[in-house]
Amino acid sequence: MLVRRGVQRLLSQMGAHVLPELSLASGRRADLVALTRKGDIWIIEIKSSIEDFRVDRKWPDYRLHSDRFFFATHPEVPAEIFPQECGFILSDGYGAEILRDAPEHRLASATRKALMLRIARAGAARLLAAELAGVSVPALENESE
Repeated sequence: MLVRRGVQRLLSQMGAHVLPELSLASGRRADLVALTRKGDIWIIEIKSSIEDFRVDRKWPDYRLHSDRFFFATHPEVPAEIFPQECGFILSDGYGAEILRDAPEHRLASATRKALMLRIARAGAARLLAAELAGVSVPALENESE
């Protein structure tokens, strides 16, 4: 949660909207999926330790579901263990910084449409659940009531 919170703050400051723990069509669950202002889809895979990275070999699949793919971690995990062909974000829980930008690999149109629908449906379902639980949910910028 420490890494996730810092990354979410960074992405929010960049104008992106983030859904944590989004299930993908492949059956995998992405730690964070961000939708940027330009409509790009980023997936951020959070790794909390060297061992966490070593045992997880599912991450190449995330590239099939994003325009850019990043790893994120905290200062106690050495940055050099993460592949150079992926983006890298360092988080301290209060904020984060992109230390290596992720190369772009644009999604195919049909894949993008299916993923956008998945993001929209998950976001709407979570919004409804929050409102039904009595959580006040602020309107987005430029969103009419």
